[in-house]
Amino acid sequence: MKKLFTIIVLFFIVLVSFAQSARTITKAEQQPETSPLIVNRINEWQDLKFGFFAHWGIYATQQLVESWSICNEEWIDRKGAEYETYKNWYWDLNKKFNPKNFDANKWADAAKDCGMKYFVFTTKHHDGFCMYDTKQTDYSVAGKDCPYSLNKNNDIVKQVVDAFRSRGFWTGLYFSKADWHNQDYWSPLWATPDRNVNYNIDKHPEKWQRFCDFTYKQIQEITHNYGDIDILWLDGGWIRPEWSITDEEVKSWLGAYKRVQDINMPYLAKIARQGNEDMIIVDRSVGGKYENYRTPEQTVPDEPLDYPWETCMTMGDSWSYVKNDNYKSTNQLIHILVDVVCKGGNFLLNVGPDENGNLPEEALKRMKEIGAWMKINGSAIYSTRPIAPYKSNNICFTEGKDGKVYAIILLSQETQLQSSYSFTFSKTLKTGSKQILGTKLKAKISRKESEYTLTIKPSDIKKIKEHDALVIVL
Repeated sequence: MKKLFTIIVLFFIVLVSFAQSARTITKAEQQPETSPLIVNRINEWQDLKFGFFAHWGIYATQQLVESWSICNEEWIDRKGAEYETYKNWYWDLNKKFNPKNFDANKWADAAKDCGMKYFVFTTKHHDGFCMYDTKQTDYSVAGKDCPYSLNKNNDIVKQVVDAFRSRGFWTGLYFSKADWHNQDYWSPLWATPDRNVNYNIDKHPEKWQRFCDFTYKQIQEITHNYGDIDILWLDGGWIRPEWSITDEEVKSWLGAYKRVQDINMPYLAKIARQGNEDMIIVDRSVGGKYENYRTPEQTVPDEPLDYPWETCMTMGDSWSYVKNDNYKSTNQLIHILVDVVCKGGNFLLNVGPDENGNLPEEALKRMKEIGAWMKINGSAIYSTRPIAPYKSNNICFTEGKDGKVYAIILLSQETQLQSSYSFTFSKTLKTGSKQILGTKLKAKISRKESEYTLTIKPSDIKKIKEHDALVIVL
């Protein structure tokens, strides 16, 4: 009788797993989110404008590009190392991860002083190493092989969430849908020719279902162990339903075998949003109901987009920490922020902490300088929306919810402040004296037919100390 009961239970589990894997694709899944609850939350997120992104993991111990060096694709350079030997060496980096100077409060203070309003942190990158105390694998900061596990506060995600949340930040958690360390994704039975699952899912559905179940449990952990999470930021866009495989770039991600890796996003989202129904989910590049906003990477669109979006960009050249990285100047970063915001986007700026948990001094210097500019000019950034013509030569325009219009003049060594600027505008502007933020000085705006002219007295130009971007309330 006991044996019969066990067989029945096992049969039921197989049926449930089969039901999940053989799911029905709905039209609603393929369309943008329409729930007023989530749409409203996205609108609130759009008010924040400026966020802090941190890629951190075991790769920081060797100053490696995050995870990708263990992926066997032609574009990846391992400097001649034999692949399997290199991969095994990389897996063992968890035994060296022990960031002795890590203090999440210092990160949060620096981000707040910079004027950032939300953050996104890597809970797990493609290499599968978890920056939190997961119960699904020992490959984590709390696993016995990781020296950081001896720290009484060894859950790094918890420390980051607590520090940023206590300072009023929205909470965003990055999670890779791919997990190259998981043997139900990259099975040791077969070679790993590229980033994708390395077996035929149709021939081994039980392996794929085990991987999906593992992923669901980890999603449950990160979205329920740290209070309400505001943003679930999912990476690994090659794991996606068949209906979303439309363009050539996406097809190229799927490698030689073009295997469809459908992880059942409706079910994953249901788990994530249980008890937190207005969580924003960003299933990057997939489109449809679960990509609540889009994330152009390392680029700013030429024009405003007709959907919510966020430029995610590195402060240097690398997402992860590299000594002597080529950091963008403060002037460049302020200009990028203004360019993004005037086109209706948010700016998520990444800094990679080093192996000891320090943010690089060059990055901290720039964050402080950006913050000084934001303290004076933040009203032209936060809670604004784009207004045509958006940008005219080196002037960007934004509009606040109170109807105030801001002209943000981008300045640099090559582009000095001028005494006169002319532009056309999409709405009627009141002429006369206009406040220059951060000063007691006034500019003047006049109109002739359809053209406006903004003028600043040459004597006043000499008094203006701003060198990055000057804001005038029109």
